[in-house]
Amino acid sequence: MAKSARKESHGGVSKADPYAGAAARKGKSKAANNIFKMNTDIGQHILKNPGVAQAIVDKADLKQSDIVLEVGPGTGNLTTRILEKAKRVIAVEQDPRMAAELTKRFQATPAAKRLELVLGDVIKMPELPYFDVCISNTPYQISSPLTFKLLATSPSPRSCVLMFQREFAMRLFAKPGEKLYSRLSVNAQMWAKVDHVMKVGKNNFNPPPQVESNVVRITPKNPRPQISYDEWDGLLRIAFVRKNRVLRSGFLGTSTVMEMLEANYKTFCAQNDIQLDDGPVDNAVDMDLDAGADEVEWDGIMDVDDDEEVPDFFREEADKKKLQDNPNRKRKGKVAELVRSKVKKVLEVETQLAEKRARLCDEGDFLKLLYAFNQEGIHFS
Repeated sequence: MAKSARKESHGGVSKADPYAGAAARKGKSKAANNIFKMNTDIGQHILKNPGVAQAIVDKADLKQSDIVLEVGPGTGNLTTRILEKAKRVIAVEQDPRMAAELTKRFQATPAAKRLELVLGDVIKMPELPYFDVCISNTPYQISSPLTFKLLATSPSPRSCVLMFQREFAMRLFAKPGEKLYSRLSVNAQMWAKVDHVMKVGKNNFNPPPQVESNVVRITPKNPRPQISYDEWDGLLRIAFVRKNRVLRSGFLGTSTVMEMLEANYKTFCAQNDIQLDDGPVDNAVDMDLDAGADEVEWDGIMDVDDDEEVPDFFREEADKKKLQDNPNRKRKGKVAELVRSKVKKVLEVETQLAEKRARLCDEGDFLKLLYAFNQEGIHFS
């Protein structure tokens, strides 16, 4: 005999259908999501775990006098905790819907007067307002530009506690010889001390991203290193194009690099009233490639970081074969020979780093290279 269906109701839902409650809840959830759907294209993954949010703010070691810059505040889960400890929060939000939610959350509360909401793209802002500490659940698409925008800020912030995609975070603090050691690693560690704070699983976000996350603390060096960022980064771009090749090959074994250095040297001489004889080399020796360089077939950029722009002077080389196989390659003049001799002198004599690979060089090695090249009038910007 079939059991009779129970008709009592709970919350307006008949228990005759055991799935009715779930369907009603799903309908409500769907309606809410239709009103406000996260835009994952611009990295909207809201941190929903209050314990993780509190840990991030605690790691920032905020003072009551601090002004905090928060990038991508979302619905304010981090903002609430920051306002409990800091004097003021400047929240930069790109999505007007999120900005409206944040305004609503703090409207008519004592904290509202201490929250300044800036609507816009933080990367496109000409300059950042003054702040002591930056805290951010960073949209992954702006990880690299945001990092260096913060490091370029003057005066430097005391620290930045930032959430990044795990691989990007690990590249920031990777050491020489490690798989993820890259131009990004050397650049970040030149201008700041980078510490790993914690791992954050994807299920701590709504909606969950496809990757795991890490939190890092970036503490800018004070005083800032007295070197040109453009010069430093230009050197690293060449060294890390193929980080597993020895430096001799990276410089002397690639004609485009030598042509760029030759052009820069001519500019340097013109600016400093140094006379150059750019006639043909007397013995008409082809100077395109260094005989000692371990030249391999050039098939485009190999080890340039995915999120960083490929230098223009490498783009033309993507489809070229070895230059020694090209009978039509042009012969170089005296300036090219002079520049080549200077590069060889720096690599082989001044620094003795010709046979070292970029992935094994530390900050000191690159500083030594930059200083020696500049002493010879060889520049990278």
